[in-house]
Amino acid sequence: MDAAVLTTPAVLILLGPPGAGKGTQARMLEDKFGLVQLSTGDLLRAAVAAGTDAGKAAKAVMEAGDLVSDEIVIAILRDRLSEADCAKGVILDGFPRTTVQAQALDDLLASTGQKINAAISLEVQDAEMVTRISGRYTCGSCGEGYHDSFKQPATAGTCDKCGSTDMKRRADDNAETVASRLEAYHAQTAPLIAYYDGKGALKTINAMGQIDEIAQGLNDIVTSAMA
Repeated sequence: MDAAVLTTPAVLILLGPPGAGKGTQARMLEDKFGLVQLSTGDLLRAAVAAGTDAGKAAKAVMEAGDLVSDEIVIAILRDRLSEADCAKGVILDGFPRTTVQAQALDDLLASTGQKINAAISLEVQDAEMVTRISGRYTCGSCGEGYHDSFKQPATAGTCDKCGSTDMKRRADDNAETVASRLEAYHAQTAPLIAYYDGKGALKTINAMGQIDEIAQGLNDIVTSAMA
């Protein structure tokens, strides 16, 4: 299905732990279907920069060191969904995180005549995720990515792309922290899995294969969800 075939705004949700490949797959779906990826962080930053009413409210809360409320996030999302580039639909990444947020999102979409076309869970193996995430590092100069096991530079410590020796590793990309993040993800997301399964919107895909294979599976899911 080409992007031009999508006649009503689609709403897709990508569920998956850190390192599952949500960002990579979302970008590929954007290109194929003409959708727009929306993450909570990007939404907040854009709203604050634009100075919208909801953005001003979010800025005040963040400057006070507090968490932005669900009501403000939903208001920002409502504003964003009305923008022209979202006419074909959106991919939500990182929102909702709770069933309360999921219900608020349902209410918002119902008010605009939209619905969740599919909530897609990228299924991964926790042990493999620990290895995948804890082994990654990047070139501090050009951002090229490397991995202790899967992709080492031709010359140890030297970037293949730009020749820099400034390699960076995120402080939280260690086995203990990754395992803790995965545990928290499962605890927070399990209710969402049940929520969307109960609504018949849940789709699952094995995200442990090759990127192109996963992309094809996602394309099939999205095409079916749009039918």
